[in-house]
Amino acid sequence: MARGYRESDSKRYFDWLYYGALDLRAAKLLLEDNRCYNLVAFHCQQCVEKAMKGYLLWRNHKLLDGHNLPWLCKQAMVEDPHFRDYLPLVSEINHYYIEARYPADFLLSLDSDTAQELLINTGDMLTFVNQLVKFDFTSYHPKKM
Repeated sequence: MARGYRESDSKRYFDWLYYGALDLRAAKLLLEDNRCYNLVAFHCQQCVEKAMKGYLLWRNHKLLDGHNLPWLCKQAMVEDPHFRDYLPLVSEINHYYIEARYPADFLLSLDSDTAQELLINTGDMLTFVNQLVKFDFTSYHPKKM
């Protein structure tokens, strides 16, 4: 399957990790409102996607396109087999990219426990990637245009 990228996307892997961390922070804030649990899931999906893209950009100097988390995770597993541990997580939250944001006939309805578990597992994965890449959110400042 051919993958491309948008020319406007950053080629700086730390930017991807920074924005992934912001998605995780947004998810934590949204957890306070029980009407926003689906959005918690969406931001967890976004965090994981950006973390894996940042990692793969760091390893291969190529920015991969797409939102399919199992596919991205399998690409990361080629570089580090420990990503296999996150395959169940990415498979679970892969569908939140669409289903958590748009109304449907069969609504996605997450509960507090599920949303909290997603946050914990997403945070664990982001920490794993940040340790591999040696990224520190608190000291990083994205490049200004």
